[in-house]
Amino acid sequence: MAANFWASSHYKQLLEQEEVDVVHSPDKEKGFTLEDFKLIKMQMSNYIAKLAQYVKVRQRVVATAITYMRRVYTRKSMTEYEPHLVAPTCLYLASKAEESTVQARLLVFYIKKQYNDEKYRYEIKDILEMEMKVLEALNYYLVVYHPYRPLSQLLQDAGMTELTQLSWGLLNDTYKMDVILIYPPYMIALACIYIASVLKEKDTTAWFEELRADMNVVKNISMELLDFYDSQKVTADERIGAALHKLALKP
Repeated sequence: MAANFWASSHYKQLLEQEEVDVVHSPDKEKGFTLEDFKLIKMQMSNYIAKLAQYVKVRQRVVATAITYMRRVYTRKSMTEYEPHLVAPTCLYLASKAEESTVQARLLVFYIKKQYNDEKYRYEIKDILEMEMKVLEALNYYLVVYHPYRPLSQLLQDAGMTELTQLSWGLLNDTYKMDVILIYPPYMIALACIYIASVLKEKDTTAWFEELRADMNVVKNISMELLDFYDSQKVTADERIGAALHKLALKP
């Protein structure tokens, strides 16, 4: 891993929002909308997290797997790269990258346990074949810097460790979105601290001024997360099901 974020491949691969919000041509032909695209990525993020609970890996592995999955779909279509196979493959690859290796056969066991539908009940060879495709889609860049460490350090330095649990929960939810592909990790951490401090009615104005953080970016990330929460109030399972149904339709 690079000595610091600014010298890493992660930093060099940060994207603009419009580069992330792209529905590829094969998906458009199936009637995919940007909302469908986001819903399925969120569903696959949840799927990765659920599989990770079964195979007992650290949160960092989950976060890396989700980042890989989201990076893949900035370059590849869901029609060509089936999400139900890409998701566990990214978990398998992330477990190796983060030195918490999970055996492919164990993943396959729990995949079969989760799905009765034969088309989602993959074998070891499917995972291994998709691993090579995912690596290619990632351009073999596997380094991911996460906001967890800067979050802990910032709260410790500020003497605000009482905000840790709330901030950490907010941070976990950012992986249901694409912010990790767009913003530096420490800015995402600051946004989570900002929201937590507002919710707990803690005045952090002087602290943020002392940090000289770009508050426009902090507030932009905060608003994206709050907008995400608002959207989830009306996002029903049926809408996710409808998006996945489009994916299953033959061209």
